Amino acid sequence: MRYDDFRNRLTAAVLDTPGATPASLRRAAMQRGTLPAPLASYVDTVARHAYKVTDTDVAELQRAGHSDDALFEITVAAALGAALHRLEKGMAALRGEEPD
Repeated sequence: MRYDDFRNRLTAAVLDTPGATPASLRRAAMQRGTLPAPLASYVDTVARHAYKVTDTDVAELQRAGHSDDALFEITVAAALGAALHRLEKGMAALRGEEPD
């Protein structure tokens, strides 16, 4: 695909560079994998209905001990995962593939 290199570099920047969170946590957020309970719900909301994230959601995660930097990284990873998933679904539709 035309933008494969860009997509790969973006994914590597989000997942493979040092951060406030372990790469494994960012990867789980991107893939909507296994996450601790408060983060799992947040990542699901970011991935499916980002406009529904509230200040209260973020404040609860902060009270649970997550720093602003950690929440930013988790949010970016979840949003990137959702975007890549939608991109792949769109490309599959253009190829004439049936949806899952």
